[in-house]
Amino acid sequence: MAADQLKPNADLSKQSLQVTVWEGYLPEELPKRVKEKLKVENMNIAYHDTNETAMAKLTASGDSGVDVAFVSGQYAQALNEQGLLEPIHPELIPNLANLYPEATQLSYDKGNKYSVPYTWGTTGICYRSDLVKTPPTSWNDLLKPPAWADKKVTMMTTERWLALPALKALGYSVNTDKDEEIEKVREALMAQKPHLLTYDDTTFGDRLVSGEALMVEAWDGWCPTTNEKQNIKFVVPKEGSDLWVDTMVIMKSSKNKEAAHALINYILDPEIHSWAAENINYKVPNKAAMDRVKIAPGSLLGITPAELLNGESIIDLGQASTKYSRLSADVKAK
Repeated sequence: MAADQLKPNADLSKQSLQVTVWEGYLPEELPKRVKEKLKVENMNIAYHDTNETAMAKLTASGDSGVDVAFVSGQYAQALNEQGLLEPIHPELIPNLANLYPEATQLSYDKGNKYSVPYTWGTTGICYRSDLVKTPPTSWNDLLKPPAWADKKVTMMTTERWLALPALKALGYSVNTDKDEEIEKVREALMAQKPHLLTYDDTTFGDRLVSGEALMVEAWDGWCPTTNEKQNIKFVVPKEGSDLWVDTMVIMKSSKNKEAAHALINYILDPEIHSWAAENINYKVPNKAAMDRVKIAPGSLLGITPAELLNGESIIDLGQASTKYSRLSADVKAK
């Protein structure tokens, strides 16, 4: 839809919103507040557990029925390359001005042409400092766990993050598409598998709290370092890590594009956007929002945008992405 076809003063009471997002990623009362603030009568939220689930939903037909989707950066890139995304119309999202300058320089979408960043962070090792004999410093502490951690380690299953520890430990780019490097990663993950407790994208924090796990691969915000009862810490391994970004995108098939832009603009309001930092412990790329957040000494929320940009951004690899799908299926199947 061309910019001149979008109406800045459209009657949003005649539009509705269908959103797909990870559970717990938005305030529960958001639909009520959207109705009050934006006059959108009906906002329905559906949940997906992984990016892969979201992609299956969004690409299954010409019209998924979704207006706004939350997906990680490289998946937004893939959706755009398939022609499924509406370009972002900045004139309808004045709160874009609240974003850090660094948030416009993300390699999968420089200038935020088709996506708007919602949260960002990095990946590392989350661990029980009171139970490990030696604090982890390397991805190899997960890939080749010491005897005291045998079967007390978890890894994530989402394709690119399953591969990340081995890629970095071997000195490779997180975006490599070289067959020989991916084969080395497969060998490392297969050798690790007998020593794992399980693969887990969602409950690894609970496993740490209970003591079932001692070390886990984790996104920083999901590492429960704020749990006052347990000594849980987070470290970015010495070999380096990624910069991940979860984004908001508008589907080209949406019939409610003005409402979709208005929703994103409302989420970028500092009062709304700061909710994510305060409630799910994820940094948001919104300076005005982060300025509202009380950050405790040593909190992962204190990682600066400049520090985050030291991580390697994961980008979509087009057809080569299937190499990681095969890698993941192979590792988890055997």
